[in-house]
Formats: sequence, C-alpha cells, structure tokens
Amino acid sequence: MPLLLYALIASLWTVSAFATDAKPRPSAATKMAAPAKSALPDSQQLEHDLQLLPWKSFRSVIEAVPKMKADVEAYGPAGWKFVEAGYKTFPWKKNIDKLDEAQMKLLADLIQGAKSAK
Repeated sequence: MPLLLYALIASLWTVSAFATDAKPRPSAATKMAAPAKSALPDSQQLEHDLQLLPWKSFRSVIEAVPKMKADVEAYGPAGWKFVEAGYKTFPWKKNIDKLDEAQMKLLADLIQGAKSAK
C-alpha cells in the first residue's frame, strides 16, 4: 500500500510540475484576433509638426478639428490673434491629449496634408 501511495503522489507531483512550467502557446486564431494598434504619432510629435506649419495652414488645421477650434474660439476674435502671435511656441500637447482617437487621427492626417501642400 505505501508503494501505491508513493506512486500516486509522485505522479501528481509530476503532473503539477508540468502544469506550472508549461507555457501555453497562443494559437494562430488568437494572434489574428488581437486588435492592431493604430500607428498614430504621439501628442508631442503632433505638437511639433503643428508648430512647424505656416500660419494659414496651421489655422486651417485647427479649424478642421472641432474640439481644438472650440478651445481657441472660446476667447472670441482675440483668441485667434493670441494664437497667431505665439502658436509656434504655445504648448499644444495638453490640448492634443484631450482629443479622442478619431480626432487625433484627423489631426495627424490634416497636418500631414498641410505639410505635403507646402
């Protein structure tokens, strides 16, 4: 009887050792089902690209993104004058971080279009 008990304990130990050491392999279906991350540039890069645009291009990009346009127009006509005076040094990153993914993609596309239209 002790031999049978020993064999049972040894087999359980072996099974548990394999269970903890074994790493599950993801199947091909699992790999394919994982959502792909969008290749959006970060807000710091968008800020830098935005600040490099000439004023007319910059303003048209800001006016095309409703949330950013509202942030500027909240101050009325003086808001646009203030932005024009210092848009190349103003920290836009905070405003860009407030955008959702769709608006951030729109901003990136608009900046890219404005850069290529120069």
